[in-house]
Amino acid sequence: MRLLLDAQLSGRVLGQHFRQQGHEVFALDEHRELEGIADPDVMELATRRGCVLITHNVKHFPNILRDWADSHREHAGCVLLVGVNLDQFGLLIKCIEEAILRVPDQEGWRNLTMFMGRRDVEDR
Repeated sequence: MRLLLDAQLSGRVLGQHFRQQGHEVFALDEHRELEGIADPDVMELATRRGCVLITHNVKHFPNILRDWADSHREHAGCVLLVGVNLDQFGLLIKCIEEAILRVPDQEGWRNLTMFMGRRDVEDR
């Protein structure tokens, strides 16, 4: 799976974990030249790279995704992590893994948005 980790998510921890699982990961925090990139540009970058965007930014991305849908723009998928702290790496990993289990093929993510949180993985 091709994943793009938004800037607030650790490429060192999360990116390394998912790379070891065989996924192709582009982590914004590993690219200084992209520091401060605007949220709509993050969505554009993920789409251009064919990556499912993984973000904790539930303040801005639901609106961006709604705007894209209203404009009939396609994207490569998005996982919005909710109710999980950014330092809860084990829980973040479980949420992302659950999203991938639910939709295991890249093409299945086209224009799909999934909210994932603690309640989605508590019983696993």
